[in-house]
Parts: sequence; structure tokens; C-alpha cells
Amino acid sequence: MNHEVIKQVIFDQRRVIQRMHITPRQYRLEVQANYIIVGMRRAGKSTLLYERARELVAQGADWSQIIYINFEDERLLGFTLADFNDVVQTAAELTNDEPYYFFDEIQNIEGWERFARRMADEQRRVFISGSNAEMLSGEMAQRLGGRYLVCELMPFNFAEYLSAKNIDYDEEARLTAELVGKIQAAAADYLKNGGLPESIEFLDRRTYAENVYQKVLLGDIAARHSIRNIATLRMLIKKIAETVTSEVTFSSLRRSVVATGASISTDSVIDYVGYAEDAYLLFHTSNYVAHFAQRESTPRYYFGDNGLLDLFLVDKASLLLENAVALSLKRRFGDKVFYFKSSKTSIDIDFYLPDQSLAVQVVYTLDENSKKRELSSLDALSRDKRLAPKRSVIVTYADDERTIDTGDSSIEVIPLWKFLLENSLLNEN
Repeated sequence: MNHEVIKQVIFDQRRVIQRMHITPRQYRLEVQANYIIVGMRRAGKSTLLYERARELVAQGADWSQIIYINFEDERLLGFTLADFNDVVQTAAELTNDEPYYFFDEIQNIEGWERFARRMADEQRRVFISGSNAEMLSGEMAQRLGGRYLVCELMPFNFAEYLSAKNIDYDEEARLTAELVGKIQAAAADYLKNGGLPESIEFLDRRTYAENVYQKVLLGDIAARHSIRNIATLRMLIKKIAETVTSEVTFSSLRRSVVATGASISTDSVIDYVGYAEDAYLLFHTSNYVAHFAQRESTPRYYFGDNGLLDLFLVDKASLLLENAVALSLKRRFGDKVFYFKSSKTSIDIDFYLPDQSLAVQVVYTLDENSKKRELSSLDALSRDKRLAPKRSVIVTYADDERTIDTGDSSIEVIPLWKFLLENSLLNEN
């Protein structure tokens, strides 16, 4: 590969990184580790690499050490596995110090994993990102032989979202009526439109979300797995959206799809849902009190961004509310988030986090009709000496903040904006 062309690509990309406005993300990367960044399409993987490059310069690296290659660049058309050596040689021409390599959309180069493994074995500093369709987190750990740490990037959390919209959320802001009003308005927007970073710049955010959804559905799921019956796949995702907050079985999902006139087997439902989770369109929680074999057979599904879920809903604010809470907990606690449902005790808890000793219920408005139902499960769980959480919370959309003492337990009622911000800010610590 012509070294002058590679230099042009590197120099042009440096200027892009230097000029771009970047909202800092709350992801900590280990100083001495190599990383591969994966996650939902348009969640900001490339921008996280830009942020990392800037951090390295701020810590003392020279810009000449930043070797950033985006393999979507048309000047690299025809680049092959053998040409990676030219990148290393070009880097040596640009700096006498140890380079930092950034490879974006690297999946475009067949066999790239062999080069990535060699770079790690040579103790080079490398950061990689690529499209979901080719670079799923589970596969990457295996294909790269454990040489890279995997960072799963999600759309903006609420604090990042506020920062992107230039809304203050420090302690003073959270105690100032006017600024609290701005935060609450942003929470309403975030609830409906989600946190995909680029979407904030669009006036028609629904069209943007629809475009992202189509790329995920058609590219990351259908094309990758050679699914020809796109209409049935679409119907399945729609039916899952309608079940958010409720446990489902693969058989019940099949029946709901077949009821529309489509044809699909239970095995195909299992496969399609798995593909959707691999592409970060969906994630699920399991029933903590179910037997192990049953945990995965009755999941509750959630969407990886509220803006994508909203595409399927009409006047379903309660579903968006629970999805937003699920996302907030997923970001902070990963796979340690469960729901708790026992037919024996009639306890039904939306989110149960045993490692955090936390139980969370979600209700749009805590009125007299819903109060008894929401409190009864939390109260009953608090009396279980083995499973009782130290903290019980009810998240509401309304600006309702108080503590309810039931005699057996103390239950916090927290408005959505404050709950989301609380989880976001804890990520900074």
C-alpha cells in the first residue's frame, strides 16, 4: 500500500479528531490494555475512540503517535491483510515514539484478527471498533484469544445526554427550580427519543431512529444470518415490543406471530431473538427465583434504546418508563439484573439486584389504585429473611419523591429523572 496515501488518511483523521465536539462518555479504559469496542449501531463507538486519542495526547502523547485508520475511507479501497505491515512501517516514519493504533471499521479487511493478535503479542497499543454485524462481543473474545478487553458501548446515559444538550446537572442545578425544570423536560425527551448520540442533532428524531432500526434489522440480523422472511422477523420484533415489562416464552411469541398469518417455528423464534440480542437491539432479564432451567425460558425483554422501542408503541408511556429504568440498571450492573416473580408468595418485582441488595418497582403514577399493588410485593419481599433487599425503590414518572414507611419496610419513591441521574452519576465514581 502506498505510504503517502496512508499518511494522508492518518493526517486527515487527526484533524477530524481535533475538531470534533465530543461529549465525554462514562467508560473507563484500563491504561495498559488493548480494547475492542462493540455495541449497538450508532451508539458512538468511533467517537469513543476519538475521545481516547485525545485523552492520550492530554496525558503527554504527541499527535504524531496517534495512528488512526478508518477502513471506510475510499482511499483504502483494495487494502488487504498484507497491507497492515505498511501501516506499521508508515507509523515508524511518522514518530520515533511508541505509536497508538486506532483501527475503525476493521471488519472490512478479511483476516484482520490475525494481525490484531500479532500486534497484541508484540505489546503494541491497539484500539479497535467495527460494525455489529461482524464484531459481536462473544465472538471477539474467542477470535482474539483473550488478548483484548471488550468494551460494550451503550447509547448515552442520562448524565451524558444532559451534557450533550448543555444542561447543568450538578448539585446546585438539582436544587434550583428553573434548572430542575430543564432536567425534567430533558427526561421526558429522553424517555421517548432515547439516547443515540447523533439523534440529538436531528429535528425529526423518529425518522433517525427508524433508519437505525432498519440498518440493525436488515444488516446486523437479516443479512448476517441469511434470513429471507423479513416480514416475519419484523412481526416478531413488533410482538416483543408489545410484551416489554411482561415475561414471555418462545412458544407464546410464536403463537402471537402465527396469529397474524405469518409462519414461523419455535426454533426460528429462538434463533431470531438471539440474533437481535447479539446486535444489541434487545436484552433480557430472568426470573431470579425460577429454577435454573426455567430462568431462560421465561425472560422479560427490553430494547437497547427507548427511541427504537417507541417506534412500535402508541400511548404506551408506562412501557417506555420501565424500559428506561431497565437500561439504566443494565448500564450500571450488566447481567446482574433480574426480575422476581413467585407464584407461591404472589411477589412480583420489576427489578431485583441481589448483589446490590436492591429491589425496584416501576409505575407511571403512584395513585391509590396502584399504591397497594406496588407496595405489597416490596413489603412481602422485605419480610423474607434470606432475600430481603436493604433498599426498596419505586420509580415514577411524576415528580413524586417521598419515603413510605409500611411498618415492615421503608420504601423510597423517586421520580424518573432523579433515578436516572443517580445511576448515571454513580458511574462517574
